[in-house]
This record gives sequence, structure tokens and C-alpha cells, in this order.
Amino acid sequence: MSVVTPPFAPIDASAPPVQPPAGWSAAYDALTTGLVLLDAQARVLAMNGAAQDLWSVSQKTVLGQPITELFESSEAMQRALQGARDHDFTALRFEAVARQAGALVPVHVVVNEARPDAKVLVEVLTLAQQSRQERDAHWQQQAQANKELIRNLAHEIKNPLGGIRGAAQLLQMELVARELVDYTNVIIHEADRLQSLVDKLLAPHRHAHARAAVNIHEVCERVRSLVLAEFLGGLRVQRDYDTSLPELHADKQQLIQAVLNVAQNAAQALVAERANGTACIVLRTRVARQLTFAGKRHKLAVELHIEDNGPGIAPHIRGREFAPLVSGREGGTGLGLTLAQTFVQQHQGVMTCESVPGRTVFKLVLPLLAANDN
Repeated sequence: MSVVTPPFAPIDASAPPVQPPAGWSAAYDALTTGLVLLDAQARVLAMNGAAQDLWSVSQKTVLGQPITELFESSEAMQRALQGARDHDFTALRFEAVARQAGALVPVHVVVNEARPDAKVLVEVLTLAQQSRQERDAHWQQQAQANKELIRNLAHEIKNPLGGIRGAAQLLQMELVARELVDYTNVIIHEADRLQSLVDKLLAPHRHAHARAAVNIHEVCERVRSLVLAEFLGGLRVQRDYDTSLPELHADKQQLIQAVLNVAQNAAQALVAERANGTACIVLRTRVARQLTFAGKRHKLAVELHIEDNGPGIAPHIRGREFAPLVSGREGGTGLGLTLAQTFVQQHQGVMTCESVPGRTVFKLVLPLLAANDN
């Protein structure tokens, strides 16, 4: 005989106030998806940090309130909650509209089957957040595949390269005719050039990370001086710093190389602008709070924007700017941005790009991590 579960009971004003279960914050606040735990009366029993951010409320202000009050329409939510209590499904997904500080926000909702104690767990995330998480996951997978490809390819190139160079040197010792020696010199020179390229490919994976407290502005100032020394005249590198930023626990040399690679790319793209004296790169630092990226939620992060007023990324490589061996510049190796992204990811950060003619911005986001998090 089947058991009929009664619908959610109306809220009893005389009932004792609800309390979040012990251990809730420690278990769920680090997650990127908004979670709302409901009691048997469909009242908010607990809400993790991501959900509080989504509704721009504190858990204390919504504790004991019906979850239907958080949505523009309650019908779909009421049907889902009843289905959860009746065990009609394991998890039910649907689109809804959340009320957020006077605004309406489209969200994706997952209502999970009621637990034996009649509590129901509801997952909520904005559609933009869902899209961003899917995009971030795609980039993470692609970056990992690129890294493995580069490392394997570099090793395959390196092994025969030493033999080619050594054979050319031995042959050169046996030659008398000067014009033939010139040919072996070409072989040796090109072998050395390829060796240098292979070393760059393997650099992120070869050395142990020497991490310590790093001021991001020291990194910016070092890059600024190097870029101005390399591109003399016609280029301005402006500072727009938030001097209140805390220090990062990072590998300073890796960060310098990552920022330098991006800044050099920007300067190289500003050919016409440098010629007429209007070329400008801006190094901008800001603090970011409550960010979700790389599958984790971070309370605090440092943002570094590298902005230029150049022609923008060429349309035929847009969306592939971080892929290895892809370059919009004649003679470019296509490794600068790939290596920069690798260095940033090794600090559990992310790097993104927005580009239109006249304005290109590379944004490096680096979470503030404790020494034992690396």
C-alpha cells in the first residue's frame, strides 16, 4: 500500500524559531552553487554564502521565511516541493525568477528529493553563473589538454634535436670548404633556436615554485620599466593602482613573466599608435570579493587589468588567443599568452580577455591564498 504524504503544513506562528543545523557553514559555504535548506514547512532553515550573495541578503534576515517569498512566482516552486515530499523524483530542474533587492533575476533551480527528516535541499544559480561555470570548465579542460600536448610535443622535439646539433658539429670539424661550413652553421643556429623554443614550452613545468609574499604593484612596476625600455618613444604605460591591496602568496618571477608576456603583446600590437605617439597601456589593480572561478568560491582576490588602445585581436584568432602556437603577429611564436595563462592557473587564478577595436583588456584574477593552499 502506498503512503500518501500530506502537503507542506502552513507556517505556525507559535512554533519555535528555526535554527541552522550544526556544521552547515563549514560544509557548504565554500561551494559555488547557492544552497537553501528547507524544513518540513518549506521555511528557510539554512542558506550558504553563494545563496546569500545571489539574493543580497544575510541568512539571519531570511531564516524561517517561506522559500516561495524569494521567487516572483510560487506555483512552480510549490509543485516541486510537493513532488520532493512525495518522492516523485530524485531531483527536479526548472527555470524561475528570483527577487533580488528590487530586481528580478532569472535562475536555474534544482529541488532535490526530501530526506527522511522531511528537509528539502534546493540548489539555485543564476543563468549567467551557470553559463560562466560551463565556459570556465571548458577553458580548464582545454588548457589542461593544451598543457599536455605542449609538454609531450616539446619532449619529442628535444630528444632528436640534440642529436641533430651534435651531428652538425662533428661534420663541421671534418669540412674544409668555407661555404660548406656556412651550411653547418645554419643547422647549428636553427637547432639552438628550436632548443630555446622547447625550453620556453617546458619552463612552467620544470622549476619548483618559489612562493612568498608578493606585492602586485612591485610586479607591475618591474613590467612597466621593462616594456618602456624595450619600446622607446611613442608609448605611455599608465598606472591605476589600488594601493590598499594585500600581498599575494605567489611566485614573483612567474607573475612578472605572465604580466610581461601580456604587456609585450599589447605593445607589439600598437605599431600605428606608437608611430603617431598615441600608444597607451594601462596597468590597473583592484580588489574583488566573493568570486567564483575554477570551480571554487573565493572571498577575496586581486584583479590586474592590462588595457591597451590598439586595433584589437584579429577576428580570425579571437576566442583562440590563449591556444598554443596561435599568433596574430608575423614572426610571433604564439606562446606568450599560453605561458601567461599557465602561470596564472598555477596560482589557482584565471585570465580572460575582452577585445574590440580601440580597446583590449586582459584581466588576471588571483585569489588570496594562504601559504598552505599552494
